[in-house]
Amino acid sequence: MAVITRSAHPSNLWPGIKAMFGMAYNENPAEWSSVFKKGTSDKAYEKLVESTGFGLAPVKAEGGSIAFDTDSEGVTNVLTHVTYALGYIVTREELDDGQYAEVSGNRSNALGFSMRQTGEIVHANILNRAFNGSYVYGDGVALCSDAHPTLAGNQDNNLTAADLSEAAVEDAVKVVRQATNSRGLKIAVKPKRLIVHTDDLFNATRIFKSDLRVGTANNDINALKVLGSIPEITPMTHLTDNDAWFVQTDVPQGLQSLWRREVELSKDADFDTENAKGKAVMRFAAGFGDWRCLYGSAGA
Repeated sequence: MAVITRSAHPSNLWPGIKAMFGMAYNENPAEWSSVFKKGTSDKAYEKLVESTGFGLAPVKAEGGSIAFDTDSEGVTNVLTHVTYALGYIVTREELDDGQYAEVSGNRSNALGFSMRQTGEIVHANILNRAFNGSYVYGDGVALCSDAHPTLAGNQDNNLTAADLSEAAVEDAVKVVRQATNSRGLKIAVKPKRLIVHTDDLFNATRIFKSDLRVGTANNDINALKVLGSIPEITPMTHLTDNDAWFVQTDVPQGLQSLWRREVELSKDADFDTENAKGKAVMRFAAGFGDWRCLYGSAGA
């Protein structure tokens, strides 16, 4: 068990320090909350269950019987809550002899920062692992796959492996707008957000914000901008592949963050040792219900 003693910060015992740094930096705005819908939970886990609906209605011959169909349970994705916790222990002597009160105060701030960073990484990993067959969900395949099993056959949200470009985005929008449900019936799915690594933000901005087409001398309008094909661009610093990109859609029960226990910061002291303790705890689950919420390209 790690304990912070006076030897951990020897300079803190003597006057003359102008400043101490390393535990307090500016933070990027929260990213996961722009992409995941936040909710609460009062159970150990939550199930998001698909209902397949009905197929097309056949012609009924005069005097013939009506055909009856059955809706059935489709994919079930389970979001199981995980507890994340971190703390520190400081000796009474370190607290008594330390000459700089801000050091103790910064520890709580640093602990809060660690918890927020943990949350960002856990959520970002849903996207980081989207193409990884080692991380499968209720239908037995990765989040972004060309083989999602349905009653209408395999369906696909794994876009062509291409770097972000005007042509690649146009193709992605076309794929999204051709989405079907598990019965193979057309559904009204619209792109609502482009998610990119921060390295790709400049490129994404040129593609979507330029009045004319990017990278060509032709005086054509930028159809992606005029049509508002994808209204938002969200850069994420915790994506691990800098040329992977995703189109998030407006389907219900998409990317979700369900919280069983919000971040709790607390302090206490040990009676026997007089050591001071600080801790932070949170418990939540990140995942999705309907894979049609995200169409992804692993890049070139």
